[in-house]
Amino acid sequence: MKKLSVLLSGVFAVFLVGCSGSDAYRGAWKAKDARGAKFELFFDPKSFSIKDSTGKSEKYDYTQNSVHIENSIETYGIKLGDGRGYQINFPNSNDESLGLIKDENGQPIYTISRKDYINYDDVFKLK
Repeated sequence: MKKLSVLLSGVFAVFLVGCSGSDAYRGAWKAKDARGAKFELFFDPKSFSIKDSTGKSEKYDYTQNSVHIENSIETYGIKLGDGRGYQINFPNSNDESLGLIKDENGQPIYTISRKDYINYDDVFKLK
């Protein structure tokens, strides 16, 4: 029985590493960094693009490598093709329309929103 559990865990881990991006963050986002620079992000199932305010765009391949849900707060881990890892965090349990993109150490890089360019404080304000 223990061997079966280990085997199933291994299969699940391989499946999770090869996962395409979650529906929670796929699509278009307005993003703002700590200095106030504005960006547009677009997540496809296996790649995403970042366009800055001058219109310059860069595209990156990624895989989703983790999902963590605690107290209804969702965090998705992604790994880029070059090995860098990021977290896409939705800190408001009832609102997946705004969140944060963090580096591997949990430091915020971008605030993200489906509708507007928002600041860090906007993510955590009470409604």
